Amino acid sequence: MKKNTINVTNLQVTDQKDWAAGVPAVISAYKNISTKVGPFKGTKLLTQLNQIEGFDCPGCAWPDPLLKRSTFEFCENGAKAVADEATLKRATFKFFAKYSIDDLKQKSDRWLNDQGRLVEPLFLAEGSDHYQPISWSDALSMIAKGLNKLDSPNQAAFYTSGRTSNEAAFLYQLLVRQFGTNNLPDCSNMCHESSGVGLTETIGIGKGSVSLDDLENSEAIFIFGQNPGSNHPRMLSSLQAAKRQGAKIVAINPLDETGLKRFKNPQEIEGVIGAGTALRDLYLPVKINGDVPLLKGLCKALIERDDAGQAVLDKEFIAKYCYGFEAFKQNILATSWVDIEQHSGLTQIQINQAADIACASKKTICCWAMGMTQHKNAVANIQLMTNFLMLQGNLGKPRAGVCPVRGHSNVQGDRTMGIWEKPSDSFLDALQQTYNFAVPREHGYDAVESVEAMAQGKVKLLFALGGNFYRAMPDHGATKQALAKCELTVQVSTKLNQSHLYTGKSALILPALGRTEIDRQLSGIQIVTVENSMGVVQTSHGKIPPASDLLKSEVAIVADLATMALPESHINWQQMKNDYRLIRDGIAQVIPGFENFNQRIEELGEFELPNDVRDQRKFVTATGKANFVVHDIESIHVPEGCLIMMTIRSHDQFNTTVYSNNDRYRGIHGSRRIVFVNIDDLEDLGLQTGQQVDIHSHWPNEKIKTRTVEDFTLVQFDIPRGCAAAYYPETNDLIPLSSVADKSNTPAYKSVVISLHVSDSKI
Repeated sequence: MKKNTINVTNLQVTDQKDWAAGVPAVISAYKNISTKVGPFKGTKLLTQLNQIEGFDCPGCAWPDPLLKRSTFEFCENGAKAVADEATLKRATFKFFAKYSIDDLKQKSDRWLNDQGRLVEPLFLAEGSDHYQPISWSDALSMIAKGLNKLDSPNQAAFYTSGRTSNEAAFLYQLLVRQFGTNNLPDCSNMCHESSGVGLTETIGIGKGSVSLDDLENSEAIFIFGQNPGSNHPRMLSSLQAAKRQGAKIVAINPLDETGLKRFKNPQEIEGVIGAGTALRDLYLPVKINGDVPLLKGLCKALIERDDAGQAVLDKEFIAKYCYGFEAFKQNILATSWVDIEQHSGLTQIQINQAADIACASKKTICCWAMGMTQHKNAVANIQLMTNFLMLQGNLGKPRAGVCPVRGHSNVQGDRTMGIWEKPSDSFLDALQQTYNFAVPREHGYDAVESVEAMAQGKVKLLFALGGNFYRAMPDHGATKQALAKCELTVQVSTKLNQSHLYTGKSALILPALGRTEIDRQLSGIQIVTVENSMGVVQTSHGKIPPASDLLKSEVAIVADLATMALPESHINWQQMKNDYRLIRDGIAQVIPGFENFNQRIEELGEFELPNDVRDQRKFVTATGKANFVVHDIESIHVPEGCLIMMTIRSHDQFNTTVYSNNDRYRGIHGSRRIVFVNIDDLEDLGLQTGQQVDIHSHWPNEKIKTRTVEDFTLVQFDIPRGCAAAYYPETNDLIPLSSVADKSNTPAYKSVVISLHVSDSKI
């Protein structure tokens, strides 16, 4: 769709791109790395990215080919992440002497990130408006004293980001549980928690069941609520491989994202001077929150065809491995096509086109990301998607299965290592037996619950191992007030972000090594491991000198804190700090699948974890089988004159880290305060593209009925009628803490009822 250039300060809107990657991606990668790191040092660093003896990308969790790599095993956005971490810029004590907290609060996320690496521990005293340098011993002593003066271990919460290595995550949860709590909120709570809950109840494991080889050799791939061109660009190479093997690809999303249209692989001649590879065979522009009716429609089409005499369903698989099919079938058949069409925004013809592709395939995979997991009915989305696969036996066989695509590089590994507020009894039993202390059994707080507990005075100390907790949360006003009630907040970080500005009564910043940097301890240079989105554990070797001599590894920070905070602990934390192999020995004893951990990574550099569903068609659920689950269509009431909005990320963004104010594939240049709306909705509302508006969200059942963010520019876009999209985290204030997914408690960032208003000052 052609758009007129919008004449707004700093903003230019051009046509949406119809292909992804190619030469522009190469230029962008080289520009970022050469500008921030230097052309020679930066280029050498990229050649070591995602290699067997190199370092794992600090960006997304997309897997590398098992035991083999191309020369350039990275994407444009991976290069941005590396350049951002390896930047030559430094935020020294002079910077913090110059800028007060109030000064920094006026700056954008992008500006804060652009100030460079943090290089020394910093302390913000109660009542002070400037961070001051502090020694490591004093900083850790302050945290230890703060922890030990709490009335209960449950008055502390310990957050974790997906960047943390397996070794740091395991040691961290060990410290937290010996301290006496399961308050281990993490970034999974805000993204794929719904996947874990939905899959665990349905098939018995909260992870995907496919490998990279499965994906590249499947016959049909259904991609739900995902923008791989920006969020997981290397996935495009795998989709290209699948297409060349004859796979059909169905893209299901309110926005027709560029990355699923056509891919120009920059490592091929055709990707440089040719047309590239067309990826999707069918695009379904589902309405926001229309996935449950769509999936019920897909299941209905398959069941009706089978009842009509076509051999569509895998009845042997259903009879032998599944539970609840008859009730599921009756519910599906009782759902009318009228309701399915009305609530999905799709026609029966469109849904049957997708069903045609499913019926022609014997090896089908469903991939998804946060477009499916951040709704009130997100768990239903995941379970119906899994049930759709179960109808044709597409679980536990090669080239078929479920594929949740995780965001941060080790977010899946963190959970495997025990970063979870609801640990299983089997995990706790193994931990207690291995380390010989009474582990806490009571479930802890997740991310949303932690903020609520801070607001109520139940949590008085927050320790965050990475991430940007404040900015990632919804309802920044409530989150800010809750954090301010804490006695102490601690952020382990590499770069400056808004979580350093919205703090407890006092605050600490502890600067950590990045994934790219050499980690040298007493026993020598250390390696760490991560687990990618498909259950492969691989090594990561830092390659460049640390940004400062005062940086500590996350393992060292945790071990040194444990030594101070737990003086009576019989665990030798310092030995594990000195030699990470000892941590891996502990992991091998506690967590199934990690037997002979050190030997396996030293021999091969990576290995695949066992997966009951994939390997044995074994479903460890309450019924012992894969469960069909009945879900009704629950529509969101959207009053006249309102739209339903979802938050999205730009191409120049990774989670809350903003690299620039551009979104190349969507044609946005120079601003992030954008709201995308269908042109017919603009006309109905008496608005026009280029106009500046305030966005109001509406919550009739909340104490605060209306929430507002100001000064957004309207951009007409190909999005279904009644829908809108705007960037995260700029619109997080529109969402109350109470707007969460059923069961998973994940914030419902993708289901926000809004209205658009031109303020008096803009008329």
